[in-house]
Amino acid sequence: SAGALPRTPARAPLALLALLGIGGLLAFFGQTYQTGADPWQLFALWALLALPLALAVRGDVLWAPWVLVPMSAVALWTHAHTAYRWRVEPEDLTAYLLAWGAAFVLAVVLSPAFRRATGAGVWAWRTAATLAMAIVAFTALGGLFREQVAPQYALGLLLLAAAAAGLAQRAVFEVYVLSAVALALDALLVAGVARWVFDGPHRDFVGPLLLTGLVAAGLLAASVSGVLWLARRAQGELQ
Repeated sequence: SAGALPRTPARAPLALLALLGIGGLLAFFGQTYQTGADPWQLFALWALLALPLALAVRGDVLWAPWVLVPMSAVALWTHAHTAYRWRVEPEDLTAYLLAWGAAFVLAVVLSPAFRRATGAGVWAWRTAATLAMAIVAFTALGGLFREQVAPQYALGLLLLAAAAAGLAQRAVFEVYVLSAVALALDALLVAGVARWVFDGPHRDFVGPLLLTGLVAAGLLAASVSGVLWLARRAQGELQ
């Protein structure tokens, strides 16, 4: 195990090699013996087996690639519980809420609030937060561009807005993570405006297109100004 490795410069690379080896071994058994397990189960097992390595090494060199594994398991679990289709239907809401919850739990566990326990650094948190944000944002977009807008769109907006409000607090502010969440929130809002102004027959697309562009520019300007103000506030407190 990683805990038995001597504390040398080779400790982290060897642990990373072990992480990749676990994944390769599970892929070999899955392809060779046809166990019947769903792909998400193999990814979940991979994450579980590699977790002691990450806890022992206590660094981004292992936490950042490790978080890709359980996040992949979350995405594949969602695929398995939506009839093995990348669909966003109202009846799939429970599955998506569970997936979002799991993704956000992973992001929170790797945040600075738990750094003393996990040893995860800023890049592990950024990776986890970006993946969690992407899972929510792409699901919400899928819900928006249905014939009838699915509830996943509105809930995705609310969740990202709540995440942005939480990340704006002094205790947990991190400029990259907040910027990523703000960008996803802006994209969803602009997509919603585009759906609204272009919905139905139109002879003139210039007006709706101009309105969408103005909304996008306004949202982006407001987001950048807000993030910069929060960054200056945080920098001033550190000085």
